Amino acid sequence: MQQHVTTPLDEDLASKMDAYWRAANYLSVGQIYLCDNPLLKEPLTLAHVKHMLLGHWGTTPGQNFIYTHLNRIIKKYDLDMIYMSGPGHGGPAVVGHTYLEGTYSEVYSNVSQDEAGLKRLFTQFSFPGGIPSHVSAECPGSDPFTREANSGIR
Repeated sequence: MQQHVTTPLDEDLASKMDAYWRAANYLSVGQIYLCDNPLLKEPLTLAHVKHMLLGHWGTTPGQNFIYTHLNRIIKKYDLDMIYMSGPGHGGPAVVGHTYLEGTYSEVYSNVSQDEAGLKRLFTQFSFPGGIPSHVSAECPGSDPFTREANSGIR
């Protein structure tokens, strides 16, 4: 029987991955719930929360966890792979990661990597003229034929 030697993540990498995962979770929650105050510069009030909530938390934290760890192993082993996410309500996770990585802003320059862009990311989610609450062809890296995400994790 073959034995595999495993070592725990070093503290610095674990801390960075935790911060990345928490940022992805925040971006996901913000898309579902917030219409203003994206950086929480002032105390959160009902005026900052969307009046109609569409989409749901659902599988989002799990997808964010998997995506974060896949990033680690892709870099560690120089893997050429894609992340497949079904067309369900995992949209906030995939959109959040592509925004966090910068890909979303490259494709949609009106959703910039600043406070105004973050507000736009949140307000467009599941809103007429915006983007759907599920993984869809509008998300960078999506396959429009299967409507499943093939997000470029790099």
